[in-house]
Amino acid sequence: MNRTSDSSVSRRTMVLQLAPAAAALAMSGIVPAMAADRSRNDPGPTNPPLDAQNVDSAWPPATDSKSLVQNFKYPFSFANKRAYEGGWSREVTVRELPVSKSMAGVNMRLTAGGVRELHWHTAGEWAIMLYGTARITSIDKEGKSFVADVKKYDLWYFPGGIPHSIQGLEPDGCEFMLVFDDGDFSESETVLLSDAMAHLPPEVLAKNFSVSQESLKGLPKQELFIFQTEVPGSLEADQKAAGGALERSTVDFAFRTMEMPPTKSTKGGEVRIVDSSKFKVSATTMAMVTVRPGGLRELHWHPNADEWQYYIAGKGRMTVVATGNKARTMDFQAGDVGYVERTLLHYVENTGDTDLVFLEMFKSSYYQDVSLSEWLAHTPPELVMAHLRIDRATFDAMPKTEVVVMPL
Repeated sequence: MNRTSDSSVSRRTMVLQLAPAAAALAMSGIVPAMAADRSRNDPGPTNPPLDAQNVDSAWPPATDSKSLVQNFKYPFSFANKRAYEGGWSREVTVRELPVSKSMAGVNMRLTAGGVRELHWHTAGEWAIMLYGTARITSIDKEGKSFVADVKKYDLWYFPGGIPHSIQGLEPDGCEFMLVFDDGDFSESETVLLSDAMAHLPPEVLAKNFSVSQESLKGLPKQELFIFQTEVPGSLEADQKAAGGALERSTVDFAFRTMEMPPTKSTKGGEVRIVDSSKFKVSATTMAMVTVRPGGLRELHWHPNADEWQYYIAGKGRMTVVATGNKARTMDFQAGDVGYVERTLLHYVENTGDTDLVFLEMFKSSYYQDVSLSEWLAHTPPELVMAHLRIDRATFDAMPKTEVVVMPL
């Protein structure tokens, strides 16, 4: 389709603006009734801002099937925030997005000094920093300490059962996205230090810590989850204090994404793939994709895992082609979660005039995809031409290798 990135009015805006006008002209007799699609109007109650963001649901392209594919989008804007002094948290799990069976996401904000209290999970925690800076702490399986500071687009990963904490730093704390390798996961069901202490007999705690019961009378009676305290001192001081008699952990639970070059770069954008071959401790794989205006994350599918998406910036749309001759197109904006089941064909197109940036997340230690163009290029030409009913010149013009991000 034709699209110009400098157009002041997008295709979607034009559709919303022109459809009622076309219907009105037809009804007035100015143009023949058959010249306009009389069904392309909605005179009843509507939510125009929401319709404008989701025009491919309000008015699906003709290539979508009438039998709907299961919803694969959920905006974090619909997720309820758990607000505390020190920050907030909200989540999108299989309860909000039923198709998302293998992964769940938690969006969290911490003030400067705000703490996500010491805790651990049954699921593995993968994270990306979206804003600001934070200090993370943990210990490895040998009991050795890990303390590090992380900034925008840095990652961390804590396997299930590994205890850790997160604290916002100056000047304005942080915001980050957590991705868990279990669609049923909920931050409400985390093992918290405060909650655990409140459910243990005081005499047992005193015996365990070799202190008096009196000295523990100030223990919280309920969970802290997120709370406000002072901004920590220097990283070096915390590392030294946490290290104690043991050496620091040799396990690096953090990864500096922007210090690695793009895995693939074209005129249409770039992708950075971080799997266990680069981020040794992580059992979750990320592809961070940037698509320039008018560009396309090419048609492809993933044979090894479902794809959980998080949209960081820009606007886009995605069509998912499912089994049973079904297809559905949905629109995405920053803050939305998308989901594509394993082996289903899809693309992601930049429909805005700024870069589209989104994450592809996989419950797998390695990345794998199949490019539609590359598959066809490595199939006998006569067979492909017979299927698509194209001539040899058209076949020869098609990409012969995986491009990943197609330019305008």
